[in-house]
Amino acid sequence: MEVTPDQDKLSPVLWRLLVLLMLSAVINYVDRGSLSTAAPLVQDELRLNPSQLGILFSAFFCAYTACMVAAGWLADKLDVNWVLAAGFFIWCAATVATGFAHGFAALFAARLVLGIGESVSFPCCCTLLARHFTDQRRGIANAVLATGMAMGPAVGMFTGGLLMARVGWRPVFIGLGLVGLLWLPAWLKWMPRESIPVMSQRQRTSPRVLEILKQRSALGTCAGYAAQGYLWYLLLTWTPYYLLRARQFSMTDMAKIAGAAYLLNALCAAVGGWLSDRWVEAGGSQTLVRKTITCAGLAGAGVFLLVCPLVGRTASVVCLLLAFACYGCLIGHTWAMIQTMAGPRASGKWFAIGNFFASIAGILAPSVTGFLVNRTGSFVWPLALTAVIAVIGSLCWLFVVGPVKPVVWAEVAVQQGAAAGAV
Repeated sequence: MEVTPDQDKLSPVLWRLLVLLMLSAVINYVDRGSLSTAAPLVQDELRLNPSQLGILFSAFFCAYTACMVAAGWLADKLDVNWVLAAGFFIWCAATVATGFAHGFAALFAARLVLGIGESVSFPCCCTLLARHFTDQRRGIANAVLATGMAMGPAVGMFTGGLLMARVGWRPVFIGLGLVGLLWLPAWLKWMPRESIPVMSQRQRTSPRVLEILKQRSALGTCAGYAAQGYLWYLLLTWTPYYLLRARQFSMTDMAKIAGAAYLLNALCAAVGGWLSDRWVEAGGSQTLVRKTITCAGLAGAGVFLLVCPLVGRTASVVCLLLAFACYGCLIGHTWAMIQTMAGPRASGKWFAIGNFFASIAGILAPSVTGFLVNRTGSFVWPLALTAVIAVIGSLCWLFVVGPVKPVVWAEVAVQQGAAAGAV
């Protein structure tokens, strides 16, 4: 499948690429979130306490974080199509292995391997979007990918939750891993091929990690990603447990509520991306559009989570749904900002650096939440902490991240100057 950068509209070829990436994100989040859906069943079978569950949730993020920067380097330096395919195979195999695990250690190991495989996913997706989509179309492109992120947990929570209630958690994990592998043949057939045979020296040059970290905006995105990562991974790992144990919903009701939350998240991601592109076309700057939606969404999600444990059962569900909706609105815009600032040759690394900090938060959020719930018997303090972190993160996106425009990298500028002198 040949892909050329699109100037005016998304061609059928680009839509096919987007659909494939969206499906990979769906499978990604089904697989990483399935343990959260199964948590009460796993807890009962293996006699685990909340702290041990938190450690299992965090195991994925330990490996995911450790491999993240290397994954960004691979996405920028090697054939990004094959890097994504290899990681995909590894994480589907780890999902199958989870279904055969019969102890804490085996589950921990399977989650580590899952994190290794999935570490390449979003650096690769970010690189592909930066190479094949213009600034004017990155809102909808990233929104489609974000929709896949939200659809994954929706499918996992709703379908997976109902299936686990009927057949148990082990067959569901084995089935998810095997069915997920069906994506690979489609990707190998239709993955994009560069249509430009020889890239210029400027396009081939990729800034080093230290050069990226010298940018104030890069430091701002790291802090912003850490905040939104903490919030998102708390939602991803603890939502089923919160609904089942703190709010006393049945397994079936939990599956319906959590599934609805992720569907709402997906809907808001898609609508938010489409509206933002219309805003840009109407004259709004990338800085104004992307920052406004990101900051409002992150702060709003934190505030609604803060209210969740302080109100009644029904109102708590409403606040939880609104938190998911707010997060859905923002997620694609943070990627779009990085793709614009970093450019096609540095997007993988820059995203990986930011996602590294988000993944550190992914290690902390499940385990800190488990510790606080275990000590206090309540979700009040964990959700209050998350709200504070979310507000701080929104301020970082607003004030630390600079204007959303392409960075002129030092190495590229030197080479351009040398070329001009030679002429």
